[in-house]
Amino acid sequence: MRVKTIVQCVRLGGKRYRVIRPATPLSNAALHDHERDAYSMYVDRMDGRRVGALWLLAARSPRSLVYLPMRAAPVPPGIGDDLFPERPLDLVLAHHSLQFPPSRWKQIRERITAGNAPRELRTAGVPDSDLPADDEVDYATLNRQDNRDVLHQRLHAETLFLTGSTAAFREPARHFFAVAEEGPPAAARALGKYLYIQGACNYHVCRLFYWPYLDSRGNREIHVEYCPRWTR
Repeated sequence: MRVKTIVQCVRLGGKRYRVIRPATPLSNAALHDHERDAYSMYVDRMDGRRVGALWLLAARSPRSLVYLPMRAAPVPPGIGDDLFPERPLDLVLAHHSLQFPPSRWKQIRERITAGNAPRELRTAGVPDSDLPADDEVDYATLNRQDNRDVLHQRLHAETLFLTGSTAAFREPARHFFAVAEEGPPAAARALGKYLYIQGACNYHVCRLFYWPYLDSRGNREIHVEYCPRWTR
């Protein structure tokens, strides 16, 4: 699988940071903070696959920050209300070996999004073999209490940071591809029979990852839901 990216390098505090982000906006991918007990991601078929590919790229890029700018993406219809408002967020994926401090992210983001910031367009290739099938996942290892291949969360500067090992990114990447594959046919079967309601059970297609993919200490589950394309 291939994904078009922008690669940029920033020097800050005596260190050089390499940032990878999608070459074109993720218009149909959104990350929201429920301000309750979970983060919610909404994706259509195309951007769901792009997000999955970027997660696999993060697994292969231990020296890079993978940045998914979704804070300014259009909000899917029917999301949030006065009782449970949702706050849009960006997402940064970082290998734990980088030991990246989120406190530096706001300055880095300002530099890479400046109009005159140098950028290099690339097409990244990720082998299909990097994507594990559901029946290939070693749940016995994942469920061990001493399993260290988990993702850790930090929230800073309107950005959710996920850090972890190569395996920690590779395993849950399959959830994005599954939602992107299973969502459209479920919606097609429901067409004409049900009114589409965001988050409802008429053809709700989602994946949930939490422990053992996330460190259970102080982390919140991530709910990934398919939504029909809402932005052209």
